[in-house]
Amino acid sequence: MISQEQFNKELQLIIENAIREDVGDGDHSSLACIPTDAMGKAKLLVKDEGILAGVDFAKMVFNYVDPEMQVEVLINDGTSVKYGDIAFYVTGKSQSILKAERVVLNAMQRMSAIATKTKYFVDLIAGTQAKVLDTRKTTPGIRAIEKWAVKIGGGENHRFALYDMIMLKDNHIDFAGGISQAISKTKEYLKANNKDLKIVVEARDLNEIEEILKNDGVYQILIDNFNYEDTKTAVAMINGKCFAESSGNINEETIRRYAECGVDFISSGALTHSVYNMDLSLKAVL
Repeated sequence: MISQEQFNKELQLIIENAIREDVGDGDHSSLACIPTDAMGKAKLLVKDEGILAGVDFAKMVFNYVDPEMQVEVLINDGTSVKYGDIAFYVTGKSQSILKAERVVLNAMQRMSAIATKTKYFVDLIAGTQAKVLDTRKTTPGIRAIEKWAVKIGGGENHRFALYDMIMLKDNHIDFAGGISQAISKTKEYLKANNKDLKIVVEARDLNEIEEILKNDGVYQILIDNFNYEDTKTAVAMINGKCFAESSGNINEETIRRYAECGVDFISSGALTHSVYNMDLSLKAVL
């Protein structure tokens, strides 16, 4: 997994690029009709229900746009919210508030939707040993905030990108000439390049589970698109030798059944690629 320092760098890049994209050479709407020294106050109004996420990120955006802006937080990240709730107040130059408004809203609406769906999935498997994982099926350029939202919703982060974990999937295995060959070559590569990365290997059937288990050094087996009975069999075969992860065909109707098969993790791309943004508004306080 990536370090907190690297994660913070990713967040900073997201903010810088989002402001560049939205503001360009100036917020001319505000510049045209609002005095430079005019002060204002706005509230983050919730117009939906779910899990709030992105408050701390919003504070980072406001600080980037204008360090003199002050944020009074009323509702923290991870809290259940309803229509009419006020998450925070922001006070500062009116132009600065308006400059940050859309980036804050876009991020928080997306993050809150992801946190809400994640919490829903987490609750569905309560009482089992399984944990909910995200994937790399994220929106290009804003992966860090989407994965942050998964954590806020009670899920866990899988690998961040291609560089922080080895995941040998079907195409890697086929191109490498087979499972054992792919694992052997991977271990040689890691040793030669002095890298300490966890190895996850995807299995397409029970025969591949058996072959993976013949190799040392595998951290986790990805039990991909198995039915429930074969998943139970796979977990019994693995028997704690490494972690077991279910993926594929994971939704609100299936996730509980897969969790009850005894897997350690269940990954779902739907946490980040299939959500509807929470309705939030930033309204001036007069």
